Amino acid sequence: MPRWKISIAVAAVVVLLLFILVPSVALVLFSGLLMAAFLNGGGGLVERVTNVPRTWSIGIFTLLLLLAIVGVFTVAATSIAAQFNELASQIPGAIENLRGRLEEYEWASSALDRANPAGLISGEGGRAASSAVTSTFGALGNFVIIVFIGIYVAIAPRLYRDGVLQLFAPSLRPRASHLLGKSASTLKNWLAAQLISMTVVGVLTGIGLLLIGMPLAFILGIIAGLLAFIPNIGPVLAVAPALLLAFGEGPSMLLWVAAVYLAVQTLESYVITPLVQQERVDLAPALVIAAQLLFGVLFGLLGLALAMPLVAVGRMLTKELYVHDFLEREAPRETQLQSAEDERRN
Repeated sequence: MPRWKISIAVAAVVVLLLFILVPSVALVLFSGLLMAAFLNGGGGLVERVTNVPRTWSIGIFTLLLLLAIVGVFTVAATSIAAQFNELASQIPGAIENLRGRLEEYEWASSALDRANPAGLISGEGGRAASSAVTSTFGALGNFVIIVFIGIYVAIAPRLYRDGVLQLFAPSLRPRASHLLGKSASTLKNWLAAQLISMTVVGVLTGIGLLLIGMPLAFILGIIAGLLAFIPNIGPVLAVAPALLLAFGEGPSMLLWVAAVYLAVQTLESYVITPLVQQERVDLAPALVIAAQLLFGVLFGLLGLALAMPLVAVGRMLTKELYVHDFLEREAPRETQLQSAEDERRN
């Protein structure tokens, strides 16, 4: 077997075994690469504005980001903590209130009796959801690892790229280098579009809830913005606590809250996302949902959150390696028949 085929097989087997044997490690590593794409994009912006070398630009961007986070939490930490504690204290009561209202109806009472929320937490689904975000060091340790991987890869991308290229035969290294660059560009473009969408969703949701007089509008807006990182499923998760709280405020508030979330998500889906993702990463919604279900079942919550960037990179690699390098190199059927006819005549 040619060496270039062996090198491709070895690389594919290594990646496959990583996701099969230690999926949490694979997802943490991918998260680190996503963090590197974020820092690299921010560093590139600083470099264009200041003409400072890329390494220093990434350091400046990281420092500015840390200062911004510290500043926001210093100014608004008390308000955020108070609203979060109030939300956490009101949710159980809102659930019991909803349960009491539903038990007035025979069909709803029967459905509640058959439901087993504890089983969802303690069963295989709960273990799968927690396995990807809990490791030896826990979720906080994973986050620290992700940040450091992102910083190291963003500062010295050539070092890690060259290390990966050494796994391939020399004849494949130029093509592999091109694909690594396209993968980094795909992640950067997707992340930029997603951060814009998250910011717009969070701000509009918070303002909309504030205008209708909904309690805890600020923290609910933050939750909506953060969960917008998970397309399709994130908005459903974000609206749940808001509807639970609105249920206790009365039917009119429930309708207003639903209208706010519906309006924001409609605007995000049909205006914001098409605009920010134009010429960036265009993924079919059905493909994204299918990938979210698959990665959510296989790898838990972190797999669900990372499904879209994984699919974006996978789609690009499939198009380049399978469609372009393999399928499109086959001669058309007419050309094959003509060649066969020429060989027969000769």
